[in-house]
Amino acid sequence: MSRFRQLHAGEEEADGIDISPLIDCVFILLIFFIVTTTFVEETGVEVDKPQAASSISLEKNSIMIAVTAKGEVVYGGREIGIAGVQPLVKRMLQKEKVPVIVQADEQALAALMIRVIDEAKLGGAEKVSIATRAKQR
Repeated sequence: MSRFRQLHAGEEEADGIDISPLIDCVFILLIFFIVTTTFVEETGVEVDKPQAASSISLEKNSIMIAVTAKGEVVYGGREIGIAGVQPLVKRMLQKEKVPVIVQADEQALAALMIRVIDEAKLGGAEKVSIATRAKQR
């Protein structure tokens, strides 16, 4: 018996490794990571948050509403005003129960911030937090 395989007429010898199972695994992993990734929607404006010694990190998946020093209420880069907070929170909470985070500028009026928190709670938010930056030590 010969150690070498004899080729029949019309048959080619396959040199190389079949990588189709490897490509399948890569695509399955890619689909898995795309499906399980959560996207955080930022407010779209830069606010100068006040410092707090008791600040802690909150969940990544949340509704972030900004209150600027000029008195604008912003979500997703566009101004929604006080009247837009409650419908926005209601619509977002229908998909998933997430906390609301208010990013208020240091110069924002406290009365406006309180109204935003009130509207968020009237929209069904169970947890409303105020964003701060960690105090420098």
